[in-house]
Amino acid sequence: MEIIEVKDKRTIEEFRKLPYRIYAKDPNWIPHVRQDVEAVFDRKKNKFFRHGEAIRWILKNDRGETIGRVAAFINRKQAKTFKQPTGGMGFFECINDEKAAMKLFNACQEWLTERDMEAMDGPINFGEKDKFWGLITENFDAPPYYGQNYNPKYYLDFFEKFGFQIYYNQLIFFRKVDDALQEKYRERAERALRNPKYRCVHINKRHLEKYAEDFRIVYNRAWTTHDNFKGMAKEQAMSIMNTLKPILDEELVWFVYYEDKPVGFYISLPEINEIFSRVGDNLNWWGKAKFAYYQWRGVCRNSFGVAFGFDPDHQAKGLEGLIFKQMEQTIQRKKKYDGIIITWIGDFNPKMISIIESLGGRKIRQMATYRKLFDPNAEFERSPLI
Repeated sequence: MEIIEVKDKRTIEEFRKLPYRIYAKDPNWIPHVRQDVEAVFDRKKNKFFRHGEAIRWILKNDRGETIGRVAAFINRKQAKTFKQPTGGMGFFECINDEKAAMKLFNACQEWLTERDMEAMDGPINFGEKDKFWGLITENFDAPPYYGQNYNPKYYLDFFEKFGFQIYYNQLIFFRKVDDALQEKYRERAERALRNPKYRCVHINKRHLEKYAEDFRIVYNRAWTTHDNFKGMAKEQAMSIMNTLKPILDEELVWFVYYEDKPVGFYISLPEINEIFSRVGDNLNWWGKAKFAYYQWRGVCRNSFGVAFGFDPDHQAKGLEGLIFKQMEQTIQRKKKYDGIIITWIGDFNPKMISIIESLGGRKIRQMATYRKLFDPNAEFERSPLI
């Protein structure tokens, strides 16, 4: 077997095509958009290269066939916040061959060790946690939502035999649009609705800059107590909104205001993998045309929640239920969507898990972020609770 660095058009294409071989007989698999993946490794597009580095490889067998792939990376801003300086690995795909998998994992460990790392997390992204993060550990019989990692069950054995341990579990939830709220949330929501100081509205794309700023204000208030938190800048908030704009449905993004000040938000999007299952992995001009066609046809029957936050002074006031109640009434009236996927919540956040379950969410899939300590005698610790 030969491991080869990916650094030209030929090896990039081999890197891209391998999953088609792995999942050839899997009806649930939906490929990642190639432009999304390549952007991760583009220094001009991925801001994480400002304080990090990345490499990727393909693995060939003795017949010259590509049988595996993987990437390794370091986010130097975050690496040294851990007890053991920690890098990452991801974009792992491999045929069912343990020796091949171990060779790929070892390449990552050696590369990271040379750069003074003492551990690695995986499979993760060289970027934000909203895409390409985690390994499926429960429920292998459902398609992934947009940006979600997907894998066969045998990958679990590979990770665990190499010495990876679960750093935290990632829970994905689902609720039907017409599922009733629990009584306590319904009562709180109705109480908030009767309070004239609160109002709950969905966004208007014509005023996206205003909502970007409202999102930033609530985000900075809601996460200020988290470890290593750094406030979001106006430019970053606007960049997020502009990125989402092409697929935004105004009635899936809601804000709560108290005396006209933003105090809560819920941002969800149409589940566009229901489109990509028809379009394929190439969002070139023809892919965009097909995407627009299926978007116009309304093939997305589910939405997926990507962000949920409340000002600490307005938590436990029923605002979660208020948003869901208002959103569902709007969606039900138009019969636009059937269900809501709530993207992963780490088991380090039991408070949010409890809220989602109380709002009627049921777990539909479990994933995990693994960590491998390079020193076998080092003490392993799970991710701390927040």
